[in-house]
Amino acid sequence: MEPLSVLITTRDEADRLPECLESCSFADEIVVVDSGSRDGTVEVARKAGARVLAHEFEGHAAQKNWGLDRVAHRWVLILDADERVSPALREEILRRLAVPARRDGYWIRRRSTFLGRSITGCGWQRDRVLRLFDRTKGRYPRREVHEEVEMAGDVGALDEPLLHHPARNLSDWIRKTTRYAELGAEETRRSGRRYRPTDLFLRPPARFVKQYLGQGGWRDGVEGFVLCAISAFGVLLKYAHLREGERSGRREEG
Repeated sequence: MEPLSVLITTRDEADRLPECLESCSFADEIVVVDSGSRDGTVEVARKAGARVLAHEFEGHAAQKNWGLDRVAHRWVLILDADERVSPALREEILRRLAVPARRDGYWIRRRSTFLGRSITGCGWQRDRVLRLFDRTKGRYPRREVHEEVEMAGDVGALDEPLLHHPARNLSDWIRKTTRYAELGAEETRRSGRRYRPTDLFLRPPARFVKQYLGQGGWRDGVEGFVLCAISAFGVLLKYAHLREGERSGRREEG
């Protein structure tokens, strides 16, 4: 059996971390990389037997890369505190690691909830993440949001999903959307992309129509409508931040 390290990056996740740690307790090692938690996250992790490392937050991708260099084993499973490994996924992971003829990494589907409802549309039904891999063949490129490991080897897919509970409540989801909008604007600005008026007027409603009608958000009831509406609001904020940054830059230059 190939030994497995689990890597979890945290900041103020004391409320969600225990279930995450319990779900991955089958691993040979659990490493928690914490960036200044003040709510007891570190104590929760240590109590569960995890090895805790402190590292100043420099971005989601950078945080994961830093942790990957410090885990003990070649194979690693990356988790967020809002994710859970189901018993079926655990058994599938162990089966894959038990045979020599394995791929170098595996995509895992995520089955997500929003405000207590399992979401079957909104585009979330196609959500998948590359989280189980040989760390000598994978690395995270620099990205501010939606970071994904890049593999130098052969990649397959697991059958069982990873359980995902990304929103504690409505206020938490709005805060997360706002933060991701700011990070997305910064990433867009760094890529050289300039703001256009159509970004503000066309992109937000287009996102809502795409998710709610095109990707089946209407099937998820009120929660689906709210999720799609907040997603469109996030797009609006992203391009408003992009416009604001460009105008501030011009004022400073002047």
